[in-house]
Amino acid sequence: VDRFLSLQLSISSGLSAAEVKTMKFLCRDKITKRKLESVESGLELFSILMEQQVIAPDQLGFLKGLLQHIKRRDLLLLVEQFEQAELHAPDDQPDEHEKPFDVIRANVGRDWKKLMRELGLPEVKLDKVETAYRYDLEEMVFQALREWQKWKGKDAKVADLIKALQGCNLKLVADWIED
Repeated sequence: VDRFLSLQLSISSGLSAAEVKTMKFLCRDKITKRKLESVESGLELFSILMEQQVIAPDQLGFLKGLLQHIKRRDLLLLVEQFEQAELHAPDDQPDEHEKPFDVIRANVGRDWKKLMRELGLPEVKLDKVETAYRYDLEEMVFQALREWQKWKGKDAKVADLIKALQGCNLKLVADWIED
């Protein structure tokens, strides 16, 4: 079962008709009036927000804002727990990047964000990692690399890591990975 859809179902089942109405009102600038008129449940609203690419598993800010506005801290907590679970979810792919990740983790340090931007990782993912591992720099680097790997999927190549390291003037680390 898709965890994000399950989250939406849990939130929707906890909403009253008045809360759905308030959320619809708050979505007027995101969804056309015609579409909003047909919405009768949280699920229908979330479905449209997903179609409009306003919410996604890695893009939950708007949803969290809606839940804060209707003062549903309990439902907001579900979203935050989902975010944490996503951040710590085991990766299903075999990890050919393990050695390069360890080299990068041990040698990149505070330049990790620069490297991740060079790899094209979205800012929202960087912020998520930074928040979760605020006091452990090496773990921040490692988890950011895993986020990049999950984000790129089969397109995550060691060659891209090397090129990004060189682009950040971390040529020595890039050389270590090539060896």
